[in-house]
Amino acid sequence: MALIRCNKCGHVAEVAAELTGTPVACPACGNATPAYDTVLFVRKVLQQYFALRDELQRLQAAQPGAVAPAATAPSAAASAALDLHNTDQLASDAQHAAILDWFQRRQIQVRTNPDAVNTTGFFDEIAVEIGDNYALYGEVVDKIRWGQQKDVPNFSLKFADRSQKDGQAINAFCKRLYDHTFLAKYYYQKPEKIGRATLQPAPNIRRFFAGEWLEWFALMKLLAFFGERRRAVSCTRNLSVIFPNEDLHELDVFFLVDGATPVCIECKTGEFRQEIDKYLRLKKRLDIDRSQFILCCTGLSDEQAAGLSGMYELSFVSPAGLVPHLAKLF
Repeated sequence: MALIRCNKCGHVAEVAAELTGTPVACPACGNATPAYDTVLFVRKVLQQYFALRDELQRLQAAQPGAVAPAATAPSAAASAALDLHNTDQLASDAQHAAILDWFQRRQIQVRTNPDAVNTTGFFDEIAVEIGDNYALYGEVVDKIRWGQQKDVPNFSLKFADRSQKDGQAINAFCKRLYDHTFLAKYYYQKPEKIGRATLQPAPNIRRFFAGEWLEWFALMKLLAFFGERRRAVSCTRNLSVIFPNEDLHELDVFFLVDGATPVCIECKTGEFRQEIDKYLRLKKRLDIDRSQFILCCTGLSDEQAAGLSGMYELSFVSPAGLVPHLAKLF
């Protein structure tokens, strides 16, 4: 069947499918009205409906003291009650519902990875520790990553040339890595002031040091940031996005704030320059503002991040610059 909606009297009626695309006399008033394919007609109506709903939610969120609708995202009060570093509630279907709805309204299919936001393990704590102290612990992460890439199972750290304070901090960090099984072995040779470690070959640990630690860092920093501001959010990590032409992409970290405002963070611990064009096209297809599509890259100075952000329709930040950037937006 096809549908007509009279532009004169507003009457809606079904007509034969073969009349699609041709003018049909309105049964109520006789006005010539085009007949539309039913699926196309309903899709257009839904697109307009969801666009108006998004705008209404945005305006409601902008009002002083406004609270985001409970159906769009977990409430700020509920999020504040969670122990963010030890919960599986972020992996629930309800927590992801607002994000799924946001993409569905844009005719984009998504597949979530619930385990990627389950914080009952130690990935999140270690990631935050690395990101907050990257200048100090970055060498340890680099040695682990190099050993994984080259299949060299052992590495050592010389503490003799370091300050006593830095040496103690790095040694304690390596002991925590061992205690939480991120290293298979670690011991400190006190007379020589050398730490010796053996890599953990488990696949999830290899992925963590290959770059997932920065995704965990971004996830936890945003959860803490929005929690402090009492904003209702939905979050996900490693979200598979399938566009109508079946193009497949994965988003490292994605947040939906107050059920309406997207924040997408792509995390890069290695070379990123050859992928800038890919992210520009992805930002355009998702229709996300440049300030909310963020490339968080290790090794960037504040000056470099500001310069790259001025050159491209993207926001570049270092791990240390992530929260200050968000503070300008929310």
